[in-house]
Amino acid sequence: MSTPHNTARKGDFAKTVLMPGDPLRAKFIAETFLTAPKLVNNVRGVQGYTGTYQDVPVSVMASGMGIPSMAIYSQELFREYDVDNIIRIGSAGAIHPDLKLRDVVAAQGACTNSSFASQYGLPGTFAPIASYALLSKAVEAAAALGVSLPVGNVYSADNFYDASGKTKEWGKMGVLCVEMESAGLYTVAALCGKRALALLSISDHLVTGEALPAEERQTSFTNMMRIALDTAVAMAQEN
Repeated sequence: MSTPHNTARKGDFAKTVLMPGDPLRAKFIAETFLTAPKLVNNVRGVQGYTGTYQDVPVSVMASGMGIPSMAIYSQELFREYDVDNIIRIGSAGAIHPDLKLRDVVAAQGACTNSSFASQYGLPGTFAPIASYALLSKAVEAAAALGVSLPVGNVYSADNFYDASGKTKEWGKMGVLCVEMESAGLYTVAALCGKRALALLSISDHLVTGEALPAEERQTSFTNMMRIALDTAVAMAQEN
């Protein structure tokens, strides 16, 4: 079987898939953390690998940038490949003054300026939220690793370059950071009756102006990666 975006066969993906935006980050995670990683998809250079972590099958595959790209890959994984859990592991820009570069955030909910959910014709505004099962296990995993994990709202923007200059205004409502995929992932997970969580490492700070270089974004967010992997193991042990 295959889709227009994925040439993997049935059973090539584990029940839990970690999804960074960057294909190079997917490759780094597979080669650094997984035992015997196998490349199962490389359509358009969007690399997908499956291996084991602590003897538990785990997959990692890139999502690309933005809600439309995330929605394509996550829906195909959920519906066509029987994936149960997707954990986004991405970068984000801090808009809360208490956050620092390299901090890890768990997105309990995802505010957005996207009209993505309007296609479903709901009589109101859909609120995209994380799976509590995944979120609670991620909090436990972070505590076991001794990593602080702020939990709260994030902002999924449709635009990377903000012409309005108002992205930081979300901080007034306690929103922690801005990124571009989580609201789409959570909406697709709800549609498919599956579970999703976004773990985000702070790569730049809209308040202080600090930022990490691109190479460090690909390879240095290991706390986020370990939390996600330990969450995948915890989910497998529960089933």
